[in-house]
Amino acid sequence: MPPKKRTRSSAKSTKHTDADAQHSEVSEDVAQHKTGKRNRSAAVKSDVEKNKDDDACKSSYSHWLMKSEPESRIENGVDVKFGIEDLKALPSQTGCWDGVRNYQARNFMRDMKVGQQAFFYHSNCKEPGIAGLMKIVKEAYVDHTQFDKKDVHYDPSSKVDNPKWSMVDVQFERMTERFIPLAELKKYHLQHKAKGGPLKDMALFTRARLSVQPLTAEEFDFVLSLFGELQYNDIHM
Repeated sequence: MPPKKRTRSSAKSTKHTDADAQHSEVSEDVAQHKTGKRNRSAAVKSDVEKNKDDDACKSSYSHWLMKSEPESRIENGVDVKFGIEDLKALPSQTGCWDGVRNYQARNFMRDMKVGQQAFFYHSNCKEPGIAGLMKIVKEAYVDHTQFDKKDVHYDPSSKVDNPKWSMVDVQFERMTERFIPLAELKKYHLQHKAKGGPLKDMALFTRARLSVQPLTAEEFDFVLSLFGELQYNDIHM
């Protein structure tokens, strides 16, 4: 078990939901953890196909989008709130991204490398969207919350000698120049899907329920361009 530190669970952590594209949806992380299986066999087949695609494209993933809840919500007597301001307030502005209970999201975290950047995405809130940037400062290791009976992410089926779940450490980099709401990202996704463009296959819409998602370099750069920091066309001429 890793040394004691202030985690997302102990520091008003997060449940990894995305009720963003469909505000009534429950995340796959939570649904799978509660039921032990996905609701539809078709969804399982779809995940298998996507996992194959992910394995083929691993080398192209060097940027990420990671979701957390910035607004208070009580689960099993614990407030699971953890927004970008909470990360910023931690010692060294660094914390462990614990509590992920979806295999595909976990596998994405296991692919992360030190120094890679991720968007901090505010999820399951009044206005979901991208709030800032962080970077990976420690690669995947055992998520100790799976063994803590008092933690909202406790998993009795996970064993110390064969742990199921991993986490990474992230460090706050900066707030974005402006908050990028889901509605704006969706507008570009629909435009690019119809006419071609970098957000046409963005996982935020094709795999909306995943709390940890890969981004291609083109997707990452296009979103950065929305902040007015980069000119996407200049980068990808």
